[in-house]
Amino acid sequence: MNRLCAALLFIVLSASTASAQDGVTLPDASRIVLDNGLVLILNEKHDVPMIGFTAILKGGAAADPDGKDGLADLFAATMQKGAGDRSAAEVAEAIDAVGGSLNASAELEYINVSGDFMARDADLMIALLADLLQRPALDRDEFRRLRERRINMIKAAKDADPGRLMAAYYSGFLFGEHPYGSAAFGSEESLADLAHRDLVDFYAKQVGADRTVIAVSGDFDAAEMQEQLTAAFVDWRPAGEPLAEVAAPDRHTGNRVLLVDKPGATQTYFWIGNVGVARSFAARADLDIANTLFGGRFTSMLNNALRVESGLTYGARSHLERPSQPGYVAIASFTRTDATVEAVDMALGVLGQLRDNALDEVMIASAQNYIMGLFPPRLETSPQLAEIFATLEAAGLERSYVDAYGADIAAATPESVNAAVNDVYPRDDELVFVFVGDAELIRDVVTKYGPVTEMSITEPRFFPPAAP
Repeated sequence: MNRLCAALLFIVLSASTASAQDGVTLPDASRIVLDNGLVLILNEKHDVPMIGFTAILKGGAAADPDGKDGLADLFAATMQKGAGDRSAAEVAEAIDAVGGSLNASAELEYINVSGDFMARDADLMIALLADLLQRPALDRDEFRRLRERRINMIKAAKDADPGRLMAAYYSGFLFGEHPYGSAAFGSEESLADLAHRDLVDFYAKQVGADRTVIAVSGDFDAAEMQEQLTAAFVDWRPAGEPLAEVAAPDRHTGNRVLLVDKPGATQTYFWIGNVGVARSFAARADLDIANTLFGGRFTSMLNNALRVESGLTYGARSHLERPSQPGYVAIASFTRTDATVEAVDMALGVLGQLRDNALDEVMIASAQNYIMGLFPPRLETSPQLAEIFATLEAAGLERSYVDAYGADIAAATPESVNAAVNDVYPRDDELVFVFVGDAELIRDVVTKYGPVTEMSITEPRFFPPAAP
């Protein structure tokens, strides 16, 4: 799951307890839009002398040009390596000297820059953030070093831990040439083809004030913070190109299989699913209850069947990726090579049970209590509040997305939850399978699940040449 989706899941899980049990809602915040389109969100919180911030730049990996997967991720990493008059070492030293933090990362549809500083260091915080966003050095040598590190990390994962790459293979096969089919961190092929000029072009075209949200929470005076941030960003230019719209991907009909051959593998990794729903899915509370029961916790239906009762795996989960357009729904697990069919058939059997209106009042009450009990202390800090405010703004969501969630969880019924299941989880005749394992040993048996497309794990990409 990418960081935005994880943040939204955290928001709804966190807010559920606060809203339904304690009557707590998100605190008030000021929203200011500068003439250049930059959105500021300011939340005063004076219990601790700290300020947390999150800047979200819309675009992310989905804005990578064709064939240049991983460019947004490389930009996010490189932008931290020197900005304004400071070198990479000087940026790091300035942050460390005051005990602050600042990090940037790329997700599917966003680039996220976040951190926290003591309130007394607000001037430094604003100066560093303004330099990173408006005056990144984008050093050529740093770019090359980071690019090579990513290529080597992918190669190492293919060799020792292919489970880390399953989402990339699954997305590539499921979405094909759609923007959601690209791995945010790129592939060996796409990264090797990236040049420093691509990085500079990405910044000029895809980064600017009109695509940015900056949320700040903590111990400050809102009027003074607004004045400082306005002065720091009022002259920032807009992005050189408008943000491209992402179309809704098509759901697959019929079964299909991708087999990624890793000779000598003693385990088979597998993902099974189809295109799911977007973050705007109206019955998201019902869906979260269903996913919790199906594969979202240790005592889930999937994990109980595949791990606890049968011992076929160390873990089985279900994933719901919900970006602005429908993402994916997937079963994810692994097993020893000779148990591949047994484990997959068991997972499919559990999926059949889920779709057969299996979720009753007792199970739903258990999931409701589980979700309501997940309210963590993380909702209390300035950095996390800043992330929540920025995430909601960037995603175009109202605060009711948080404040009403607990009531929606409490209102769920077997009928509403099972209806969400049948809307989202695929039938057994519309499944996309991805296997990574020893093809010589499992090639014949996986043909039972649908027409097979095969590729080698040594290929420098995450999708077969003939992928749609």
